[in-house]
Amino acid sequence: MVNALCEERPATLDGALVVSEAQTWIGTPYRHRASLRGAGADCLGVIRGVWRALIGPEPEDLPPYARSWAEDGAGEPMLDAALRWLVRQEAGPIEPGDVLLFRVARGGPAKHAGIATGARMMVHAYDGHAVTETPIPEAWERRIVGRFRFPAAETACVLRDAR
Repeated sequence: MVNALCEERPATLDGALVVSEAQTWIGTPYRHRASLRGAGADCLGVIRGVWRALIGPEPEDLPPYARSWAEDGAGEPMLDAALRWLVRQEAGPIEPGDVLLFRVARGGPAKHAGIATGARMMVHAYDGHAVTETPIPEAWERRIVGRFRFPAAETACVLRDAR
């Protein structure tokens, strides 16, 4: 059993650094559950890859997930993981480097993610398209369920095997 031991994580990575790394993923083919720059990634895979590049090993193993995510009533796995490992931002404007989580269906679970590269732009991956940088339409902005920042590497949680 793995146990996460954390203190508060107020320090976050510089947004320009996060944007720079996220933009290196542009052109990576879409591959469900993948997270390898240049070879394949889904929206969560881009977030995971940026974490590895800027912070280090991923903090927990990723359980299997279907393309439908938690639409079958399995809770909020993406949002719950973001709350565990990222630094939640209070209400305010989108800033470069923010990790954005979206609800695709009204009342549904968070199931899409992107990294803001500007106030109305993001890097993300979606089925049938390579990782891309696109505008955030007003309709998508209304679907944002959470805005987060990557913790600074020196303040990221440390995992310890509790066995």
